[in-house]
Amino acid sequence: MERNGEARNKRKQSPITIFDRPAKQLKPEISDLSNGDETPQSGFLNGIDSEGEDSRLVPLAPATADTPEWQATIEKVVRNVVSIHFCQPCSFDTDSATSSEATGFVVDATNGFILTNRHVVGSGPFWGYCIFDNHEECDVYPVYRDPVHDFGILRYDPKAIKYIKLAALELRPDLARVGSEIRVVGNDAGEKLSILSGVISRLDRNAPEYGEGYSDFNTNYIQAAAAASGGSSGSPVVNIDGHAVALQAGGRADGAATDYFLPLDRPLRALECIRKGQSVPRGTVQTQWIIKPFDECRRLGLTKEWEAAIRKGLPKETGMLVAEIVLPEGPADKKIEEGDVLIKVNGELLTQFIRLDSILDSHVGKKVTILVQRGGRDIEVELDVGDLHTITPDRFVTVAGGSFHDLSYQQARLYAIPVKGVFVCEAAGSFRFENTESGWLIESVDQKNTPDLKTFVEVMKGIRDKARVVVTYKHLRDLHTLNTSIIYVDRHWTSKMRMAVRNDQTGLWDFSDIADPLPASPPAPRTANFAKLDSVAYPAAADVIRSFVRISCTMPVKLDGFPRARKIGFGVVVDAAKGLVVVSRAVVPYDLCDLSVTVADSIIVDAKVLFMHPLANYAIIQYDPSLVQAPVQTAKLATESIKQGDSTIFLGFNQNLRVVVAKTTVTDITTVAIPANASAPRYRAINLDAITVDTGLSGQCGNGVLVAEDGTVQALWLSYLGERSPHSNKDVEYHLGVATPMILPVVNQIRSGIVPKLRILNVETNTIQMSQVRIMGVSESWISKVAEASPSRHQLFMVRKIDCAPSSGYDSQSLQEGDIILTLNGKLITRVSELDIMYDNEFLDALVVRGGQEVTLKVPTIPTGDLETDRAIIFCGAVLHRPHHAVRQQISKLHSEVYVSARTRGSPSYQYGVAPTNFITAVNSVPTPTLSSFLEAVTSIPDNTYFRLRVVTFDNVPWVATMKKNEHYFPTMEFVKDEKEECGWRRTVFEVGDGAKGSKKVQEASLDLGAGGMDEGAGHLVEGGEGLGEANG
Repeated sequence: MERNGEARNKRKQSPITIFDRPAKQLKPEISDLSNGDETPQSGFLNGIDSEGEDSRLVPLAPATADTPEWQATIEKVVRNVVSIHFCQPCSFDTDSATSSEATGFVVDATNGFILTNRHVVGSGPFWGYCIFDNHEECDVYPVYRDPVHDFGILRYDPKAIKYIKLAALELRPDLARVGSEIRVVGNDAGEKLSILSGVISRLDRNAPEYGEGYSDFNTNYIQAAAAASGGSSGSPVVNIDGHAVALQAGGRADGAATDYFLPLDRPLRALECIRKGQSVPRGTVQTQWIIKPFDECRRLGLTKEWEAAIRKGLPKETGMLVAEIVLPEGPADKKIEEGDVLIKVNGELLTQFIRLDSILDSHVGKKVTILVQRGGRDIEVELDVGDLHTITPDRFVTVAGGSFHDLSYQQARLYAIPVKGVFVCEAAGSFRFENTESGWLIESVDQKNTPDLKTFVEVMKGIRDKARVVVTYKHLRDLHTLNTSIIYVDRHWTSKMRMAVRNDQTGLWDFSDIADPLPASPPAPRTANFAKLDSVAYPAAADVIRSFVRISCTMPVKLDGFPRARKIGFGVVVDAAKGLVVVSRAVVPYDLCDLSVTVADSIIVDAKVLFMHPLANYAIIQYDPSLVQAPVQTAKLATESIKQGDSTIFLGFNQNLRVVVAKTTVTDITTVAIPANASAPRYRAINLDAITVDTGLSGQCGNGVLVAEDGTVQALWLSYLGERSPHSNKDVEYHLGVATPMILPVVNQIRSGIVPKLRILNVETNTIQMSQVRIMGVSESWISKVAEASPSRHQLFMVRKIDCAPSSGYDSQSLQEGDIILTLNGKLITRVSELDIMYDNEFLDALVVRGGQEVTLKVPTIPTGDLETDRAIIFCGAVLHRPHHAVRQQISKLHSEVYVSARTRGSPSYQYGVAPTNFITAVNSVPTPTLSSFLEAVTSIPDNTYFRLRVVTFDNVPWVATMKKNEHYFPTMEFVKDEKEECGWRRTVFEVGDGAKGSKKVQEASLDLGAGGMDEGAGHLVEGGEGLGEANG
């Protein structure tokens, strides 16, 4: 099995990346900005439990060419081996949402049963298909997944297979013997078929441990030298007679030719039960046993008498079963202890996992008598045998963007804790905690304990939309610490509370609505006062603290390539009477969001976006000032630009959201453009004069101001989202100042009730010095005029990059790359602020130097109204919208208006390789230049039916994707900006087979399609809720 976790490169390549085994790595350490795509890192020893058991493995020579007998056997076997391509659409239990491929083999051709691994079938939702040796394809559905052991059974429709004659492989666990030559026949390393040779070296290996996540236990494993790799999970291990003697399950990732196979005793029993239409009983006493050799058992207290009796009764045995983990509050708690050596079960000497499983499975709901030795003493206990299926979750609940189920036996066993509690399987939406996507247990919500899923559901039913409630929770890796956070409950973007229940008859998970949201409580005015800064030499400057508010922005869907689902920062109040606040676009990137404003660290009110500047990295938002009874102060904005060398006071908020103050000096004011992000274009500021200051605090603070001694705000200190580092995979944020005169014209218009509709030149410029412009053809007279007009800056602007052409092409009067701009509307341009003339003019009279010659142009400007995303479609898990401004800045040609901005892990788009930064140009050969034409084309396609997408990568490489819709888990949805809606956006979910002009039904998606589970071109983690920090548990 492999993981398709990494983002597809912009150039066309295979959508599948190969790894050895499902990623069972440790969770990444919490970091400020890190990759959260849960992609496994190479080099992990998947399947090695550090016990040193492999030290006894004798190196084997490579197998020679197959004999005629083996060739005949392989010919019979391969027709029954299938390649399984599948998705796990959502995170569940130990598994994250993923797309992958593996192997299986037919074990019942009449009923259409395929045996594969449990880590392929998964414990949660599954959808996939299999490909036979002759390339016939058929959908597969889960029939059974074992609660513990690494096998599962899939079902296909035998009638759908027309051209190949299938004969099921017979399961013969009794033929697995040390020294037997075997072949592993499977989908190795992503290839259609690979046949690997090996020899069985051990039958009594303990089950391999794969770190955090799913691991098999309470069974022996077979060890051999075969060197299978990613995609071979579920391959049959066959002998020379063509019998399946084991199931390939895992191997080493360090290059050693060692593989681990699951014995087929329990799969054979489960298959026989399913053939008869019976359930598969599975018993447990919630104890993990491991095989230990006699010498270790003696050290644990095994007496000579019992050793002699066992060696006499079972002469081939070299070890015994020893209790490794006894779960608290389980049937064996306080009766069996870790280190107990198992002697008898129901009076029978027992040293084999297979026999122990058999007894427990036949005694579900009954009692068994167990005799163990503890430190040389015989201890006999009577235990109740529980049902493994009841402690393996078969349902989950989605609410407020997160998904939850009861803690599983697998997770409890891994951490040796009781099998109880509410497990967050998808920590998204309102329940996004502290940069880690999984592993949380909810202890309480809204001051009410939530010991199980049923109680959790009842508590959540009583919480209103937009409420803020206290949640306490622990992480499985740190159960000593009780964390406390206040979360904002979103019941409007994902309004329904839904229950998903596994249906083994259909292989699907059935969704049902279990609660509608309670409406939000009407907001009420509240009173507060600002904290005063102590020991500040300039009281008027310190008083500007009353102009700061804290802003939290939560994005339910990823748009415009933005890498986060939540951002927190500070804004400056520019009109307290009207509730107007200026904030960085690194905090508020687009207006499909929930905004809250916190005043004086006390009052929280909702806000909305009024204006977003296309170039200058700021937005203006508005809250209702009637709800705020606090002495909020309108910031006094300077009308004259601050200059290099000026003294000023830096007041900012550091990474701990604490205010810091320092006297400083402006060191430089220079024209910059924030670097572009190559892997996924997102908003960036260009053509701006950035201020830097002489204090180390400036690099620690993403929000603040430069303020004069009299309290006049001379510049805003903002965070600028930059590129993603290819080495650390972290997003770079720049902290720079922008002079207040740059924003004053827009602020004044909005104060007067006018939202400006700016026009811009679709160019990116950079400064160029006089020594260069002279060489490029600028005359000496113009050089003299520059020196006279701008004594402090002898510079002009050259067009570095032009945005992609509109559909009508470039106007003959447009600027060209390499043009040196002399004047616009007769004014010499030597500063960025002088380019602001473009905002209010449809055309600009420009004088430029082009090719060494002065050229007069009537340059058109472009409206910015269509640069912000106002419509998005979620199709097959991919977020599609018109190419946003950052895309137009970085690309030379728009292939269509259907741009892939993000995609959901485990979705069809993820499986079939339709990746962020792709353009979709046609559906089934029908051109789709616009979102409307695309929607019309795809909504008429039946569910689970192949169709073709013509796709063009970001760097102009065309290719064709074939894919199927999965409307059950990933319905087609549309978000359209609509001021009439309370949220500002209207959401529509299309029913299966709807045409774009046909009926529409507003409903919930089956799975959470929020930003938390999406990648926009690379993985991401986002910060958690409004944390109160950690409280000692």
